[in-house]
Amino acid sequence: MTKLADIEAAALRLPEKERLHLADKLLGSLPPSLSASEPAEILAEARRRDAELDSGQVKPLTEDAFWAGARLARK
Repeated sequence: MTKLADIEAAALRLPEKERLHLADKLLGSLPPSLSASEPAEILAEARRRDAELDSGQVKPLTEDAFWAGARLARK
């Protein structure tokens, strides 16, 4: 097994909460996406989504629903 495969196998044996913490640390260590929009575009999108929530046009997910969707996406 390669060193990376050993690390991956060990990480996958961690409890879920520790895997989430590790994933957050790893993602936070990466540079912003090369396809990221300009800051003004990102802010405009955030404001648009916030307005959709405020108006009731879009219903927010509960935390449980969010994590259930995240688990499905992993499969």
